[in-house]
Amino acid sequence: MFCSFCSHAKEILHCLKNKYFKELQDLVVDGQKIEMPQPLTWYPEELAWHTNLSRKILRKSPQLEKFHQFLVSETECGNISRQEAVSMIPPLLLNVNPHHKILDMCAAPGSKTAQLIEMLHADMNVPFPEGFVIANDVDNKRCYLLVHQAKRLSSPCIMVVNHDASSIPTLQIDIKGRKEALFYDRILCDVPCSGDGTMRKNIDVWKKWTTQNSLQLHGLQLRIATRGVEQLAEGGRMVYSTCSLNPVENEAVIASLLEKSEGALELADVSSELPGLKWMPGIKQWKVMLKDGQWFESWKDVPANRQTQIRPTMFPIEDEEKLKALNLERCLRILPHHQNTGGFFVAVLVKKSPMPWNKRQPKLQRKLPQRTGEISVTATAIDDGSVESVEESPATKDEETKETQHLLNVGCEQSKKEGVCGPPPSKKMKLFGFKEDPFVFLSEDDPLFLPIEKFYALDPSFPKMNLLTRTQEGKKRQLYMVSKELRNVLLNNSERMKVINTGIKVWSRNSDGEQFGCAFRLAQEGIYTLYPFINARIINVCIEDVKVLLTQENPFLSKFSSETHKRVKELAMGSIVLKYEPDPSIPDTLQCPIVLCGWHGKTSLRAFVPKNERLHYLRMMGVEVFKAKRKEEDFDSKMEEGDQDNTKQMEEEMDMEHRAEDHNELATTMEAEVDEEPIHELVKSSVLEPETTMESSRPSSENAENRDITDLSSVKD
Repeated sequence: MFCSFCSHAKEILHCLKNKYFKELQDLVVDGQKIEMPQPLTWYPEELAWHTNLSRKILRKSPQLEKFHQFLVSETECGNISRQEAVSMIPPLLLNVNPHHKILDMCAAPGSKTAQLIEMLHADMNVPFPEGFVIANDVDNKRCYLLVHQAKRLSSPCIMVVNHDASSIPTLQIDIKGRKEALFYDRILCDVPCSGDGTMRKNIDVWKKWTTQNSLQLHGLQLRIATRGVEQLAEGGRMVYSTCSLNPVENEAVIASLLEKSEGALELADVSSELPGLKWMPGIKQWKVMLKDGQWFESWKDVPANRQTQIRPTMFPIEDEEKLKALNLERCLRILPHHQNTGGFFVAVLVKKSPMPWNKRQPKLQRKLPQRTGEISVTATAIDDGSVESVEESPATKDEETKETQHLLNVGCEQSKKEGVCGPPPSKKMKLFGFKEDPFVFLSEDDPLFLPIEKFYALDPSFPKMNLLTRTQEGKKRQLYMVSKELRNVLLNNSERMKVINTGIKVWSRNSDGEQFGCAFRLAQEGIYTLYPFINARIINVCIEDVKVLLTQENPFLSKFSSETHKRVKELAMGSIVLKYEPDPSIPDTLQCPIVLCGWHGKTSLRAFVPKNERLHYLRMMGVEVFKAKRKEEDFDSKMEEGDQDNTKQMEEEMDMEHRAEDHNELATTMEAEVDEEPIHELVKSSVLEPETTMESSRPSSENAENRDITDLSSVKD
């Protein structure tokens, strides 16, 4: 699946069709003719393709080496996502628009999250969509894999949090000075499951599958789905999905949820939303079986000694009229033989009114501002959503407890005033995994920002209040940016949620930058977000200039076009923006815009672009990537020929780039290892045996600012 911006995705597709796919035509490997990749008929605009090439052939065949390298490199850049075909369906059925607030409840490893981010940024010209994605996972280590996946798309509208999805807290946002509960327009509820739909690719399912797996997971799945619909906005849409075919995990959960919603929920008819997709309707009758082979048709048949293993919600509803009203046939059951995929279950729920047990909640929320210490005192009430818990807190008589609570509230409010979003107090929430650094927003009059604003001639509309760092003390090394909506979420919920990562890096401190007028250089990761606000230090370059920048580490100015050479000489040394605009009159050239971060030295000009991203642009321009790699290896000799006055600066910056490349190599290894078994829903089920595990190493606090994406030491299957 192509998950880049629209124009870039089309260029990648053009490159695939006209180069790599053509090379596969009539290719014979080990005596077998290679089957050409085919587009998925049900995925819009041919942006998803399917191939039957086995991993052994793809990785070991010299004839396919370029194609395999293309897939690995483009995946690392975030331009391609490799995943099970049917697992792409839930995000499509969410019908996401750029203004939607989205919750991904069980998000790791993050392939579906990447789809959601892509949908938010459907319009490349809008750097800050009104919507955002909050991606959650219960496993702290897997959250870092999720961060890595999400960061590939370089979005300021993604936040990764670490909570149990069945009890994920209700967040608050500030709306015109009033605190109100945050309800999501779209929720993806891709729950942990037994994974029996993956039996074609996962041999462990055959070895370890029992009916007990589904019985153990049913309660968790129902709790997660229930918590999801509680946080869904009226008129919003929630997609419930599993990679299981067992009705106990599927129709039983949906039927129970619909029944207790008392009409607040309904199953949406999505039969016409993905034309070309083959599926069968949900079932209305099923039996429940124990591990020892006993079958039960209804709850009344279950003996007392088995009623802890089997629950009433696992059975079909016996009342025919009620059962018919649920419209379970609107669920989608995708079987492996339908279109040569894994098995999958999808149900789309629409919320028509508040859940019955939450109907008094709006009234209670209006009382919230009248209470002392509103956030901490009523947090349990809002999270729980029950009337009883709301009434318990005011009834507390213990003065010492009230005083302690008051001090917590005062500290929390003071942190918000200072723009500091730290981790929750230890008494409020048990934290598992690594302790995260606080998110500190720059104040409106922060002296750090003034030289940046002047140097880059930032537009007055630039949202400087959305800039943040990850340190309260010492020198700020990196500046990150979030959308104003996520800033609202961060400032109002630091005491109730554990944030693993958010924001996109837009500036990095340069050790010698101050002598050029600004201590911070632009970061390629956030350049597409930042570029619309920059009014100075922009140079338009031609396609040949881009090739020079991407194939040579520190080229002399004389190697560029005369126009570029002239423009560069007019500017002071330091960080610079290099912009390529396509020429529609020359259709054979690259037809998508490119924005690169550069550095203008005394006699040279270079690009600060990660290796995989360099290779991506070169491929799009038709440059042979193997030659580009060899040119990169000549860096040492080029440095000796380059700008001697700027050698120290270049070495420091290249050291940073090499560290980034080491991280990219690690991430590529991770991508390859994860791909040993195609990423699928089974890996979400840490309750059973996760398909992917991850070991993490935590850097010391003084190096926390240098942690760009994630903390990983190894990834194992």
